[in-house]
Amino acid sequence: MARAQLLAPLSILSLLLATTLTLVSCYSSSNLGSSTCRPSGFLKGKTGKCNTEHDSDCCKAGKLYPQYRCSPPITGGNTGATMTINSFAKGGDGGGPSECDNKYHSDNELVVALSTGWYNHGSRCLQNIRINSNGKSVLAKVVDECDSVNGCDSDHDFQPPCPNNIVDASPAVWKALGIPSSEVGDYHITWSDA
Repeated sequence: MARAQLLAPLSILSLLLATTLTLVSCYSSSNLGSSTCRPSGFLKGKTGKCNTEHDSDCCKAGKLYPQYRCSPPITGGNTGATMTINSFAKGGDGGGPSECDNKYHSDNELVVALSTGWYNHGSRCLQNIRINSNGKSVLAKVVDECDSVNGCDSDHDFQPPCPNNIVDASPAVWKALGIPSSEVGDYHITWSDA
């Protein structure tokens, strides 16, 4: 009986230590200038009705997807990111309405979603960011979070959590940057707050 009483507090202490280390790792990565951001956990995939428009990834049952509460540090006017394409329109591959205004947005609007760390609890909601690529620059409004923690459910169109370095852009942003349709997918860009 004494051994069982000793093991229970040790198990709780181990769990608290592991949780603290995960949080410290993410905090130090996102706030102290480290160039890395480690996963804060893993989400077990489940399948459902997934809109494959724009070659969207769909969750696979049982697959483990990394979750990120942090994003790479923002480096002034030149933060590197991967731009992906997303329809924020009703019935599009973006899932539900946008987080910032609870509305859907036409594919003709210059709008984006940012990975969880860059979205920063909505601090960039309805603000413009400047996206640079292909020798061009465009302003786009942040209307949503590209959720890097949650996914594989109907709210996220049964797509996995976003990587931590995503600017998920409407078709209008891709067009404004002059990116040929044959290159639409994962595209290297830089961005900054406008």
